[in-house]
Amino acid sequence: MKAAQIIILIPSSQRITMIEKIYEVSFLNVKELLQRATLQKQNAYAPEASSVNNHPDHYYKSLTKFQSSNTTANATEYIEITKPPPPNPINPNCTVLVLQNDFNNTYGLPPASTIYSPPSNCTGPWNQIFLEYSVSVEGEQYDRISGVWLDGVEILRTSTAEPNPSGIYWKVRKDVTRYSSLFNQSNLTLSVMLENLVNDEFTGIYHVNVSLLYYRDQDLNPVEPIALKLNRKIGGLSETSVKGMYNANETSADLIIPVSDDGGEGFWFRVQNESDVHTKTIQIPQNTKKAVLEVYVSYHGNDEFWYSNPPNEYIESNHLTTQRGNGAFRQVFVTVDGVTVGSVTPFPVIFTGGINPLFWEPVVAIGALNLPTYDIDLTPFLGLLLDGKNHFFGLGVTDSISFWLVDANLHLWLDHGSDVVQAKSVLSLTPPIQFKIKSKSKGLNGKFSIKGEREFEYSGWVNSSAGNFTTTIQEKFKFKNKIKFDNYGQEKEVEQKIKVKTKITTVNEIGQEISKSSISRNYPLEIKISTLPGAEKDTFLSITNVTHSLEETYTRSLSSNEEIEISVENSQDSGGWMLIKDHAVLSGTGTTSQVLSYQDQNGCYIRNVTAANGKILQDNTTLTCVVSSVSA
Repeated sequence: MKAAQIIILIPSSQRITMIEKIYEVSFLNVKELLQRATLQKQNAYAPEASSVNNHPDHYYKSLTKFQSSNTTANATEYIEITKPPPPNPINPNCTVLVLQNDFNNTYGLPPASTIYSPPSNCTGPWNQIFLEYSVSVEGEQYDRISGVWLDGVEILRTSTAEPNPSGIYWKVRKDVTRYSSLFNQSNLTLSVMLENLVNDEFTGIYHVNVSLLYYRDQDLNPVEPIALKLNRKIGGLSETSVKGMYNANETSADLIIPVSDDGGEGFWFRVQNESDVHTKTIQIPQNTKKAVLEVYVSYHGNDEFWYSNPPNEYIESNHLTTQRGNGAFRQVFVTVDGVTVGSVTPFPVIFTGGINPLFWEPVVAIGALNLPTYDIDLTPFLGLLLDGKNHFFGLGVTDSISFWLVDANLHLWLDHGSDVVQAKSVLSLTPPIQFKIKSKSKGLNGKFSIKGEREFEYSGWVNSSAGNFTTTIQEKFKFKNKIKFDNYGQEKEVEQKIKVKTKITTVNEIGQEISKSSISRNYPLEIKISTLPGAEKDTFLSITNVTHSLEETYTRSLSSNEEIEISVENSQDSGGWMLIKDHAVLSGTGTTSQVLSYQDQNGCYIRNVTAANGKILQDNTTLTCVVSSVSA
């Protein structure tokens, strides 16, 4: 669906009829809107109505004034459309409610915490463990970011939905089996961070339950064969992307070390700018045979919509007060002892208050309830780390402004047949990203583009009791971003494409290929925003479109001729309008269509959902495969 573009580029005579239809105002009021817009066009320095209002922004629904067709008296369940659902909660061997807390005035306070130990009546080993994060809220409230940590290791990054008048609730269920080495330990601290502010205006209190579901020696769901195969295959996956198969057919790590803060304000590092690199001192066990760094990241404040930020020159030349600048390229980078060893350009998750809150009810944006994480294989660098000394692991964000929340988990696999493993890094080619940057503006109109490409390669061998194996990692990265301001800055278009292809090859000491895997990621995003002055004082009308997708393909082949291939394509197309005062949405409409397609060697899963004005209009699921492809 590509709705609402009609208002942006059509003659004023037709605009009157169409705005009357969607805005439900009289002909005279629409003429007044257009007259005000024309007057503001003539003033090249009208930032309040043009350069600020047409930025992607963060809003909340004003429940006292909001006019909606969704008048149900019952609380509404919110959902994120993900791959085939995890097991039904009635099936686990045991379920443990670990933490229950009401998050009201928690801004600036430490996380809510409790002591975790494995359930005494349900001992392991477990096939799988799921974390269930359940929330209910009513009242007026912004969305909030939240994280869950076990002994400083983050196991879930999530955000909250914004409530409607009758209240809402939702549930996030995430496979956390990869953290099994932690769940087997006793007397660990489980912490939940959710900074919330409650006052006379913002009354919503988030009621949170955190439970753990343990599965042991049983089929996860007694369902039809293809769905059962899908659920089994999904078992080790993140529910947002296929990246969880990065360590397919492998047991979880023996040791997980957090690269995170001390927990006083959450265990995430708060990155304020590019030079704000946070480090953690870690000594790696000398019998480590494999290392993977799992990165958690989210973006907030002036960088929440980093992909739409214009260059600083545009802001300065137009004497604008916005601090949302520094261009539209961002990348999380990882350092060891000050040397970059990996980087991630994240999928642009849109929180439920972002761009148009009416798009994300009751179906939230991709990744909003379970943010993706990103794996960086550090095995080729073990030759630099297995010296029995402390090393400094750093996290930062290129070109960032305030603020980003970043931390990481270092997953280590140990050689149980040896106390010391020999390793050596033999190749490290990391050229800088080659950028092509174009910038052209006149007054509040402008066009800005960034193109960047890079290829890198790392290689290193590890000699353990299992043999001498060389791991080589090759990655191709492409980034494109275009921003266009038109009509005296009242119309804005953003188009971005992120493409990454990573190959990991392992060979033995005679050069025989033992395993080969690749993952291709493609994250296209398009945003269109058009603004007009509102009929009432200090209001404006925003007409918005968002189209974005998470497309990933994972393949892995082993020397035993076993091969797997998994692909997922998750796309949303949203359109609508809002009447806004300050950051409160007074009225409006929003429609979102979403198609999720998941496929592996066992079968397919396709889900097609349409939601409008707070209600689900269509929700169809099929197990029939269709021909599709994911760009590399």
